[in-house]
Amino acid sequence: MQQTVPRLRAGAEVPASGPPARRQPGAVSEAPARHAAPGRARGGDVARIDLASQRCYLLSRPEHVRHVLQENPKNYVKGYDKVAVLLGNGLVMSEGSFWRKQRRLMQPAFHRKRLAGFAGVMVEETAAMLDAWEARASAGGALDVASEMTLLTQRIIVKTMFGTEVGEDGTRISHAFDAALKGIDTRFVIPLWMTRLPLPANRRFERALSIIDEAVHRIVRERRRRGEEDGDDLLGMLMGARDEETGEGMSDRQIRDEVTTMYLAGHETTAVTLAWAWYLLSKNPEAARGMREEVGRVLGGRPPGVEDLKELLRTRAVVDETLRLYPPAWVVSRKAVGEDEIGGYPIPAGQIVFLSPYVTHRREDLWPNPEGFDPNRFAPANGEGRPRFAYFPFGGGPRVCIGNNFALMEATLVLAMVTQRFRLDLVPGRTVEPTPRGTLRPRPGVWMKPVAVP
Repeated sequence: MQQTVPRLRAGAEVPASGPPARRQPGAVSEAPARHAAPGRARGGDVARIDLASQRCYLLSRPEHVRHVLQENPKNYVKGYDKVAVLLGNGLVMSEGSFWRKQRRLMQPAFHRKRLAGFAGVMVEETAAMLDAWEARASAGGALDVASEMTLLTQRIIVKTMFGTEVGEDGTRISHAFDAALKGIDTRFVIPLWMTRLPLPANRRFERALSIIDEAVHRIVRERRRRGEEDGDDLLGMLMGARDEETGEGMSDRQIRDEVTTMYLAGHETTAVTLAWAWYLLSKNPEAARGMREEVGRVLGGRPPGVEDLKELLRTRAVVDETLRLYPPAWVVSRKAVGEDEIGGYPIPAGQIVFLSPYVTHRREDLWPNPEGFDPNRFAPANGEGRPRFAYFPFGGGPRVCIGNNFALMEATLVLAMVTQRFRLDLVPGRTVEPTPRGTLRPRPGVWMKPVAVP
């Protein structure tokens, strides 16, 4: 029997069911963002949201998320038209047989053994950042950790993508991607017709795209000229990839689209995760002490390596809990190809469904004290009985994020290295709020004082 979908006005919270959960001792209670989304979930299942002329459905139960992402994914296609101009037909945007071919081509580049080779770049760049922090720490100065994490992950993705040969192009590409991201943020909040006007913001966006295209194509052409169409960096892996059935590789245009997609996915989301992690650790000294004790015991003052990840369980749990509370990809959308029924609710063909990790991760029926920061939730023995899609910061099903292991390795190594040398304390009097745009960024930044650890 079909049910009537409850309607939410834009900005409304998911309907409540049951009393609020008790706060756990020592846990931090975080207030929800004061924006249309994300909103705090208190037990809503399916809600209809009317956004301008578009009717959408918000699904928050794990079994509903599983249905869309895993059980019936062919009926739900992506609807990210506003970012297509930047990402092209990369893995995030492509569909159907072309997506399956690209996923098959790219999967070997993200095998754990291949990723292990990138750990050295992550450690090297993090050490350089920490060396630069020494003067600020000595002077008692503050820094915006959100900005610092963005710069760090940019340097890491540039080196892992292009190797050491990128040189000055790396800086130009990073600046161009910054400008392109700002353009995408703007496009999320303005009508599509405004993106076609000759406005200064649109011209800056178009210039950024031109710089990205020219730089990537130039590097690819130079490698082809030298006969170096394979290598240990991500670009080399893309250029050397061959379809097992046809023997064909990627076109230069497709390589550009995949490079752009991996650049954005490979630095923005990890930077946001790390910024929120430092914020939450500063608010929860007990969790910070536990992580520092583990890092000292496992590493003993030496730089971490990929072989240490299996021992840095508390550190990894901090990453996981941060992704629960502040998932960078806070909402994903899908468009129903044909009509469907989810949990007794009709989903008409052509309608948009929203799946929000932020909302599902804060359901009181799934997570005790959902607003509290408690990395112990992700201790090895504490996940038994949790529904598979109660937690999905990287999506799920056949289109689960291909770079999830890269991101988790990077975040864990960076947390461990910073913890070895500094304690980060929030600057008093500054308010930090999640701002939902392309990612769930902390605004207006996370200003903290680095204190050297003896």
